[in-house]
Amino acid sequence: MAIFSVYVVNKAGGLIYQLDSYAPRSEAEKTFSYPLDLLLKLHDERVLVAFGQRDGIRVGHAVLAINGIDVNGKLFAIGSQLSPEQGSSGIEMLETDTFKLHCFQTLTGIKFVVLADPRQAGIDSLLRKIYEIYSDYALKNPFYSLEMPIRCELFDQNLKLALEVAEKAGTFGPGS
Repeated sequence: MAIFSVYVVNKAGGLIYQLDSYAPRSEAEKTFSYPLDLLLKLHDERVLVAFGQRDGIRVGHAVLAINGIDVNGKLFAIGSQLSPEQGSSGIEMLETDTFKLHCFQTLTGIKFVVLADPRQAGIDSLLRKIYEIYSDYALKNPFYSLEMPIRCELFDQNLKLALEVAEKAGTFGPGS
C-alpha cells in the first residue's frame, strides 16, 4: 500500500505545498480538432491518454487542456457544483481503480489532499495528523506567512515521517 501525493491548498485555491512520492512521466502538449481518436483517463489528478496514438501523442501522455480550458485542478469546483446537496463543501473522497483522493477542508479554508492506493487504510486519521503537523511546524514558524508556500524543514521532516508511519501501520492510533 502506498501514499502517492500530499497537497496543501490555501483558501484562495492556490497550491502552497506539494509532496510527490513517485516520479512523474514526461508530458507532451498538442492541439487537436474533433474527432479525438484517443481514450482518456484520470490518474493522479491528471488526465492521461489510456489508449490510442496520433501525431506523436502516445499512451501515458498528459492532457493539459480541452477546448482551451485547463483540465487539472478543477475537482473541488466540479464537486461543489455537481453535488445534490445545497451548500456542499466539495469532494471529501473520490475513488478510482488506481487511487483514492481524500480531501480534508479546515474551518479556515485550508484544504489537505492525499492521493493514496485504494487499499490504504487510515487516511482520515492521516489527514488530521497532517493538519496537526501544519499547525505545529508551519503556522508556529515565525518566518511563515499565511496563504504563502510552505518552506519549512521541520514540516517536511515530520510530514515524511507521518507518511512512513501511515504506510507501514495503515492507520494512526488515538495517541499519535
